[in-house]
Amino acid sequence: MMRMIGKPAPLCRAFCLIPLGLLILALVAIPTRAGAQDASEGEKLFTSKGCKACHTIGGGKLVGPDLLGVTTRRDRAWLTRWIKEPDKVLAEGDAIATQLYEEYNKIPMTNLGLTDGEVAALIAYLVSIDTGGAPAPAPAAPALPAGDLERGKALFLGTTRLANGGPACMVCHSVTGIGALGGGALGPDLTDVFNRYGGQAGLTAFLGSPATITMNAIWANQPMTDQERADLVAFFETTTTPLRTASTLWTLAGLSGAGGVVLLASAQVWWRKRLMGVRRPMVARANAKK
Repeated sequence: MMRMIGKPAPLCRAFCLIPLGLLILALVAIPTRAGAQDASEGEKLFTSKGCKACHTIGGGKLVGPDLLGVTTRRDRAWLTRWIKEPDKVLAEGDAIATQLYEEYNKIPMTNLGLTDGEVAALIAYLVSIDTGGAPAPAPAAPALPAGDLERGKALFLGTTRLANGGPACMVCHSVTGIGALGGGALGPDLTDVFNRYGGQAGLTAFLGSPATITMNAIWANQPMTDQERADLVAFFETTTTPLRTASTLWTLAGLSGAGGVVLLASAQVWWRKRLMGVRRPMVARANAKK
């Protein structure tokens, strides 16, 4: 009996080691599951936050660079801060940020107001792809119907309503002088947006999931249809300076001429009233002397 207590049997030792082995396996599996969960969350964020509007992963350049392999090209600390606050990094004159800004048509990366957890999840998703833990998504190559610039113009102005209830572009933006007649100033002028966003592919992708806080909040729940995006892209292609149509130029010339006539007429009325204001007292004094 004493010998059994002092020296456990081999079978007993084996059973005693089982709980310890299970504990070790559990501790090893916890980070793996957590990493997989973060990567899964990052994949959702990549779509919901509008990252895919400017970037592909393995599909080539779009509005911004292809992100395949980015976690191997960039330092993790730099990448974390860049995703969290790109506006501040660019304002500080960071060399990499400045190079990207110049290379991609001077379109600054948008600060999406991400939390530290969201940034970590996005990086975990990119790491999972770069390390082969997850396949890169299929390149987004939207096959849109043919666009019509007149329909696109009507959508921009709001004379034709968007199918899902989104606001007209003109509420926040102007284009080719239209802003002088009531276009919004909340967003930038979109005259050259077709070229700035890399042509049809880039602009089409951006309109499908705008990567700004304001636009993403609006369009996430009321997206444009494929036909509407195609029509707007067709319209914006004609608003670029080299491609402005003759009808657009004649319209602008007509509006300028009409504005000039109105100003001349207003000036004439004001000047006549000014002269009458001087003439009446003179006439009154002359009649009084009689």
